[in-house]
Amino acid sequence: MLMFDLHCHSLFSDGELLPSELVRRVEVKGYKAIAITDHADASNIDLIIPRLCRLADAMQNVCSTILVPGIEITHVPPDLINEVVQTSRRLGARLVVCHGETVVEPVHPGTNKAALEAGVDILAHPGLIQAEDVELAAQKGIFLELSGRKGHSLTNGHVARLAKRYGAKLIINSDGHAPSDFMSDKFARTVGRGAGLDSTEVEVVYEEVWDWLKKRILR
Repeated sequence: MLMFDLHCHSLFSDGELLPSELVRRVEVKGYKAIAITDHADASNIDLIIPRLCRLADAMQNVCSTILVPGIEITHVPPDLINEVVQTSRRLGARLVVCHGETVVEPVHPGTNKAALEAGVDILAHPGLIQAEDVELAAQKGIFLELSGRKGHSLTNGHVARLAKRYGAKLIINSDGHAPSDFMSDKFARTVGRGAGLDSTEVEVVYEEVWDWLKKRILR
């Protein structure tokens, strides 16, 4: 089983669990890696990232699930996204996610494009993303998310269809906030199938993300 989740939240933002408990919850589900990507803007990235980095170092040899310290840039005005992304990386974030233009929240128009131009790793729940932005994601090798979260998942089919058309990479994440949000291996793959991918395409998604993780994050 190749199972991981690169978008979830602890009580450092609006999640329910301490980071250590979150990791333990997914460890017993068989996850190989988990990225904690709490919601952040310029006001709190310096509080979240160093603490997650310290925990990741401490748990490295005592846990079978690898903790990846990340961040989710959330509701930041597009003109400020690049600065926050670069600051996040300087602070030690191994994975930078941007909260995309989901149809269930009033995200600033232009957020998807600004995040892609800033070079985030994952554009989360990008909503009714424009074709030109999908092309940009493909050019930059940025993952577009298929979300397992209620509301954000409404546009998964749109995202998958355009990603396949333009060759953009996909990732399946829970956007988990509570214990019940973390998906089983079977359910995560069902999210991919529900977005219009066949079983072979779902496996390719997981293999591509895992290869990227090993080369870029887990080295």
